[in-house]
Amino acid sequence: MKVLVTDPIADAGIQRLRAAGHDVETAYDVEGDALLDAVADANALIVRSGTEVTDEVLDAANDLVIVGRAGIGVDNIDIDAATEHGVIVANAPEGNVRAAAEHTVAMTFATARSIPQAHARLRGGEWAKGEFLGTELNGKTLGIVGLGRVGQEVAKRLGGLGMNLVAFDPYISEERADQLGADLADDLEECLDRADLITIHTPLTPETENMIGEDELATLGGGYVVNCARGGIIDEPALADAVESGQLKGAAIDVFAEEPVDPDNPLLDVDDVIVTPHLGASTEAAQENVATATADQVLAAFRGEPVMNALNAPSMDESAFPRVRPYIDLAETAGKIAVQLFDDRVEEVEISYEGDIAEEDLDLVTASALKGCFEPLEWQVNAVNAPRIAEERGIDVTETKSRSSEDFQSLVTVTVRNGDDEVSVCGTQFAGEDPRIVRIDGYRVDAIPHGHMLVARNDDVPGVIGFIGSTLGDHDVNIAAMFNARETIGGEALSVYNLDDPPSDEVFDAILDDERIIDVSYISLNGAAEDDE
Repeated sequence: MKVLVTDPIADAGIQRLRAAGHDVETAYDVEGDALLDAVADANALIVRSGTEVTDEVLDAANDLVIVGRAGIGVDNIDIDAATEHGVIVANAPEGNVRAAAEHTVAMTFATARSIPQAHARLRGGEWAKGEFLGTELNGKTLGIVGLGRVGQEVAKRLGGLGMNLVAFDPYISEERADQLGADLADDLEECLDRADLITIHTPLTPETENMIGEDELATLGGGYVVNCARGGIIDEPALADAVESGQLKGAAIDVFAEEPVDPDNPLLDVDDVIVTPHLGASTEAAQENVATATADQVLAAFRGEPVMNALNAPSMDESAFPRVRPYIDLAETAGKIAVQLFDDRVEEVEISYEGDIAEEDLDLVTASALKGCFEPLEWQVNAVNAPRIAEERGIDVTETKSRSSEDFQSLVTVTVRNGDDEVSVCGTQFAGEDPRIVRIDGYRVDAIPHGHMLVARNDDVPGVIGFIGSTLGDHDVNIAAMFNARETIGGEALSVYNLDDPPSDEVFDAILDDERIIDVSYISLNGAAEDDE
C-alpha cells in the first residue's frame, strides 16, 4: 500500500509503516494541483493541520482508504466528503493528553509565582526580589472547566499537590468526579465563585465560544486564569482588562482566538499575562505518540480491522442499511432535544426501540443517539466515539428492545436521567422517510424535528397559546408549525413551535414573565443554519 505524508510527523510513525511493508512517500508543503497528483494513487493520507483535505482532494484519490490526522483537530478535513467517498477519517486524540496536562500545570505555577516576569527582570539586570510576592497553590481551590481527558489528568496532578478541586462539566458523573477528588459545581458561576484559579479544558463550540466573559471574570475576582485548551473560549479583551486593572492577579494563555496571534492582541501588552505559542502538545514524546498512533490506525484500516479513533460512522451490512438509515438521524435528533430540555447533569441515557426497528442491528443508531446527547459540549463527538465518551464520563447507557409497539410501526425513545429526574423524547418515521417527534415526557405531539424549535410548558388555561403566538409575532418571529398536548383539562400542557428564526433573549423574558408559563426552552437542530440563510 502507498502512504502519502504531506505534513511533517515524527520519524517513528513513518518507520512503523515501512516496517509493515508499505511504501511511504513524504511530500511536505504540497498543495493545489500538485497535491491532487500526489494523492491520486495513495491508499492512505497522513496530515497535520497544514494540509486541507477537501472534497476535491478526496475526489482525486480513488484508491484512498483512510485519512490519518496526527493530532486531534480535524478542521482541515472535510469529514462529510470523506464519508461520501467511503474514506475513514481518524485522529490521534490521546497522544498529546499528557503533554497538554503537564503544560497546564507548568503554566499554573508560572502565573502563580510570576516566574517569566521575574526571569525577564533579572536578565535585564534588576534584582527585583521584593516586587514578586507569589501565591502558594497548596490549600487553594482549582476550578476545572471541562473534566474530560486533559481536565482529568490536570486534576490528578494538581490535586496530588495539595489543591482542592471543584469542576463544572454537565457531562461527567458524580461518581467519576468523586474518584478524581473533585466537587461538581451545579453551574459555571458556582465553579468560578469557589475557585482561586481556573483552568479551561472544553472544546470550542457555539456553546463555549466566549463562555468566559466580563461577568464570569468578575465572579472569579482576585484569582488566576489558565487556558491551554482552545482559543475563543475566553473573551480576550475582557481578560486583558481584568488582569491589567488588578481584578485578577494573573493569567497564563497558550491558545488564542486567532493563530498565529495578532501582534495587536491586548493580552500581549499586559505584564501579568503569560503567553506561549500553542505549545501544549509540543513535546518529543507527544509528537512521537501521535505519529505512531496515526500509523497504527492506518495499519488497522489496511488490515480491515476496527479503527479505534475513526471520526466518521462505520459501515454496516449493505442490505440492512436502508432500513436503519432513517433512524440514525432520528435517534440523534431525539437525543439533542432530550438533553437540551433536561435541566440537570446527565448520569444515565436509555435508548428504547419498539416495533419493527427492534429486529435490526442498532449499535450505530444507539451511538447516534449518544452523539445527539453529548454533542453540545464534547469535542468531535460522533457515532464512533460517543460510547467511549459515555464510559469515560461515567454515564450509564442502556438499550432496550421490544418487538411490540402500541401506536407506531417503529418507535425510538431517548431518555436522559439524573436520579428521579428525567426527560424522554420519542420519535418515529412516517411513510416516505418523514421523521416526527411524537411524544415528549408522555405528552402526545406531532412535531417536525428540524431547524428552530420552541418548547413551552404552561398551565392549561385559555389564552396561553395565543399569548405565546402574539409574543413571537411582536418580535418578528414567524411560526412555521405548532403542536399542543395536555395531561388533563386544567392541568399542565406542552406546546412545540417550529420557528423561522431563533427567539431572542427578549422573547424568552416576555414569555416567562407570564405567570401561566412554567418553563420554555429553545432547541436548535440540523437545518437551523439553512433556515437562517
